[in-house]
Formats: sequence, structure tokens, C-alpha cells
Amino acid sequence: MILTVTPNPALDLTWRVDRLTPGATHRADAGAARSGGKGINVARVAHAQGASVLALTTAGGRTGVAFVADLGASGVPHRLVQVAAPTRQTVALVDEALGDTTIVNERGENPTDAEWAALFGEVVDALPSARVLVISGSLPPGAPGSFVPLLIGTAADAGVPVIVDTSGPALLRAADAGASVLKPNAAELVEATGIADPVEGARALLARGAGLVLLSRGAEGMLAVTAETVTHARLDAPLAGNPTGAGDAAVAACAALYADGVRDTETVLRRATAWSAAAVTMPLAGEISDDWSALEQRLVVTSTPREERP
Repeated sequence: MILTVTPNPALDLTWRVDRLTPGATHRADAGAARSGGKGINVARVAHAQGASVLALTTAGGRTGVAFVADLGASGVPHRLVQVAAPTRQTVALVDEALGDTTIVNERGENPTDAEWAALFGEVVDALPSARVLVISGSLPPGAPGSFVPLLIGTAADAGVPVIVDTSGPALLRAADAGASVLKPNAAELVEATGIADPVEGARALLARGAGLVLLSRGAEGMLAVTAETVTHARLDAPLAGNPTGAGDAAVAACAALYADGVRDTETVLRRATAWSAAAVTMPLAGEISDDWSALEQRLVVTSTPREERP
């Protein structure tokens, strides 16, 4: 089973406009509202691809009511911790003319100590059935810095590998705690490490204790950096579409393979890159195209030993 934890879930709102013009008034058809947050998206994708999943997260306030209703209708197995603070919202504005997306994310509100403890308790209860733990998404302002390392350490004690997709200080703490896989994007890596070179930034996370760094680079594909090699995968031609959720699809691919006992770096990178690309072609986060296997066949993959520069 893939166990996902989403510390800062969101009700994702998506509108599509003909052309997004700053300062202008826009009209759009009815938008889509969906339960989200990175860990929820990971669980959606993995569940749709036939993996056994359990999504753990929180919900609160009026937005939490809509969040819970949609998550229940999705069919994704889940457990919720009720919190006092309202579930945050995210807004994605898709520019149909340019084919790009503008995103505004609310930061979220910090749960109480008792609510954090309840979420941790749900993780502890579910770990005995888990083959891999995924910790995905941001943490709300004021969240305890110990939460992510505590989850990683608890999973390690249970012999469960941990994949973490987060940013800022939490990304560094996850590396220090020995996460099996870290999945930042290029901007998050620079923000966390202060290192502009992507390979050196990834190696800084490895030096802190991470096992593998999967680095999303948008249209340039994805890097898998280990202590021994740097492997690069990209499509033979870029795709147009909505990149929201592409990183979550990559994490879902990695989690599905890890749950099946697959650890080969190139295999993981190929599947993660293909699922990420397959997410770009879909209108909403948490979905991938059925054509992902064809996309995987289109990948150009190169590997460079540590002694050489990629």
C-alpha cells in the first residue's frame, strides 16, 4: 500500500480563459473545484493506475466541507483529521491561447498541537500496512519543524521507505532525516540550498542524508541524482498543456514502483518522467493520460558518472 500524507491540503479551483490579461476582467465557463494538495494528487494518480493507496490529511471549515465531499466522491481511500482552521484554496487560471497556467496558492493555517498529534497518530496506525510513505506538499506557516523528520524516522523504524516532495526548510530537514527520495523542482532546490547548479544542489541534499534526488525541470525533463550517477530523461519534443500536478504524477510513479520493490534508478526516472508528461496533457491535477506508456517510449535518457559533468 502507498500511504500518502498531505499536511496542507487544498480545495483546488481551476478556471480556463481564452487569454489571461493582467488587470483585465475575464469571463469563463464554470470552473472545477476538486480536493487537492500534493499528497491527494499523488494518491489519485496511483489509485487510478491500480495501486493500493491510503491518503491521510486534514479538513476544516466551509471549504473543508466541499473538500471532503469531493474526496469522498473520488473513490480514493482516505482518512481525515478534522481541524478548526478552514482548508485552504488554490486557484489555477489556464490561458487557452498561450497554453500556460497561472497559479495562486493560499498559504493555509496551522493546525493545533492536538490536531498535528492526531494526524501523526493516523500515520502510525496505517504504517504496518504500508510499503512506502509519501509526504507531499507545503506545510502551513507555523507548522512544527519536527513533523516531517518525525514521520521519516517513524517510517524508517518500521522499515518503510519515504518519498518527500516539499520545499524550503522542510526539504532540508527531510534530507537530514534520511528520506529515501526527495522530489524538488528546480526553483525549490535553489531556494532550499542556495546553489544555482542543479546537480550540485542535488548532491548537497545527498550529502545531508537523502538517498535519491528526482529533480523536475519542466520542459527539460527530469534528473535522477545519486552518489554515483546523474541520469537525465526528457521527451523527444516538448508538450503543451497544464503542468499543474505533473510533479505529483512523478511522485506517484516513484511510489508505485517503490511499493512493488523496484529501486533501479533509471526505471524509476523513466516512469516518473512519463507519468509527469502524461499529467501535462490532462485538464486537472491528479490525472494522467492513458498514453503514458507511449510517452515513455519517446524518452531520451542519458547517464553520466559522478566524475564527469552532465
